[in-house]
Amino acid sequence: MAREAEAYNRSRVLEEARVAVEEASRESTGRRKRRKERRQKQAAEAAMEHRIEEALANDQDLSQLDTVKVPQGSTVGELAELLGVPANDIIKRLFLLGTPLTLTESMSDELIELVADDLGRDVKVMTKEEENSFTFYDDPATLKGRPPVVTVMGHVDHGKTSLLDAIRHTGVAEGEAGGITQAIGASQVMVGDRKITFIDTPGHETFTAMRARGAKVTDIVILIVAADDGVMPQTVESINHAKAAGVPIIVAVNKIDKPGANPDKVRQELTEYGIIPEEWGGQNMFVNISAKKKIGIDELLDTVLLQADVLELKANPDTFASGNVLEAKLDRGRGSVATVLVTRGTLRIGDALVAGLSYGRVRAMLDPKGNNVTEAGPSDAVEILGLQSVPSPGDEFRVFQDERDARDLADQRALKARIEEQNRVKHVTLENLFDTMADAEVKELNLIIKADVQGSIEALQDSLNKMDQSEVRINTIHSAVGAITETDVVLADASNAIIIGFGVRPEAKARAAAERDGVEIRTYSVIYKAIEDIDAARIGMLKPTEVEVQTGTAEVRDTFKVPKVGIAAGCMVQEGEISRDDQVRLVRDGIVVYEGRIASLRRYKDDVKSVKAGFECGIGLENFQDVHPGDQIEGFRIDQVARTE
Repeated sequence: MAREAEAYNRSRVLEEARVAVEEASRESTGRRKRRKERRQKQAAEAAMEHRIEEALANDQDLSQLDTVKVPQGSTVGELAELLGVPANDIIKRLFLLGTPLTLTESMSDELIELVADDLGRDVKVMTKEEENSFTFYDDPATLKGRPPVVTVMGHVDHGKTSLLDAIRHTGVAEGEAGGITQAIGASQVMVGDRKITFIDTPGHETFTAMRARGAKVTDIVILIVAADDGVMPQTVESINHAKAAGVPIIVAVNKIDKPGANPDKVRQELTEYGIIPEEWGGQNMFVNISAKKKIGIDELLDTVLLQADVLELKANPDTFASGNVLEAKLDRGRGSVATVLVTRGTLRIGDALVAGLSYGRVRAMLDPKGNNVTEAGPSDAVEILGLQSVPSPGDEFRVFQDERDARDLADQRALKARIEEQNRVKHVTLENLFDTMADAEVKELNLIIKADVQGSIEALQDSLNKMDQSEVRINTIHSAVGAITETDVVLADASNAIIIGFGVRPEAKARAAAERDGVEIRTYSVIYKAIEDIDAARIGMLKPTEVEVQTGTAEVRDTFKVPKVGIAAGCMVQEGEISRDDQVRLVRDGIVVYEGRIASLRRYKDDVKSVKAGFECGIGLENFQDVHPGDQIEGFRIDQVARTE
């Protein structure tokens, strides 16, 4: 009994000790959890204070601060930092959603929104363009009237450049290759005491992206349609871009002086795309013009001003300038030159600004007529000098009070762009293993593209992306504005690339280096010629079609064992010729039991290269011994026929 009591007391003491340890552990865990929650709350509060300070500095609306802005493609760790929560919380939720990810893996837009919703947080997934854009808030009392920004759109050769020429009395079309406008240009005209800013967008089909960008920075679109041609493919694209941007459309029916012109037919065709004339009860104003004979131009300008009055266009001119880059290029004598449209504030000489990945101070400013100016207000288009690098068309620019802030932002963006470039490599997973294996068979055509303006690079790249790349992948390993340099040739030599020059020529050293290293340089002045040549090269690199050609048939009459070789087949060649280099199939009762190569081919004791029909021979098959009398050995080869499409 004493022993049992001692055992009972011992177990009771152990149980009490275990309970005490568990309670102490729970209390310690609770303290750690409370400390962790306190730290998270403090971090969230600090982050909110930082966002408020940043919003006040940028004149942003404070009512939008509850929404957390998350860059597209953020990793698990980045999302956790932005939301102010432990990364493990997000990893657990992803696991429960059936999508386990590690700390450094990127998340899709849907996953980001699902996880944020599960955490009770409001997020907005920012595209790259939105991430690099600026948000401003202006007191209505600071807003003043501004001139309208007008974009001229339409099909190629319908008279866009001629219309602008008629408006500003300058010969723009004469100096352009192929008669096609190939870069966005801006001009300003005075109608009485009022100003209108015009943006000319190219009409060729390869410039779809440029026309889309033009519609985003404009207030009014003039859709020009030839009265003899009517609605064409690029006319429809221009309508879609304008509608997507929510921009009112004024239709200029051009070439009314030509024989066969039918303005009413144009009006009828446009009704199919929702463009209905006011006189027919619609919302769109139509003006009949002849750009060549300057008929109806004044009426068109009055119509533009009437539409501008309806829109009540306003901006705050008394603040730091911001706007969009329309075009950018590298000039040998002047450095980086950017054409910008000011949408807010006033841009002045000496201002520090950021445009995309570029930054710098405005050293000089020229208006559309080439005159030096010291400032540009809302709706003004000017050419600026002083940026450290060439920005991309469509980039937003913003002036900073301190150049260091501008440089820091540009450096951050450049670093992020480099990281994104490095992370573009796709790692193999079980899901994409077979795709990756298939990709190994894809040939590559490497290109280096140099052009006179950034917009030409964009247009060419857009056309390349539309080509079939299932068998030949077209890689643009480098693109930039400026002349073809020796550095470009060195890169092309190292990466086995072709250099495409559009509107530029190779430097003397580059030409000599290309001849020395055998690097091909092709230069063009009209973009569709470049596209045709690249497409021809792509077709030439397509994997040839494989055609099987039967060479001969032999019947196995007997088998015998050869020392150090194994089983060999004594055969009679019945058709054609069996060659030592042929591929062969062993067919038994109509079923292929082996496919491979011949290991040995002999006539008596001599090795031979081939045996013709009617002769006996000994055949040994590579890595195959199961040969029976009566089997058929079929010889064949694979011929490759060049593809033409």
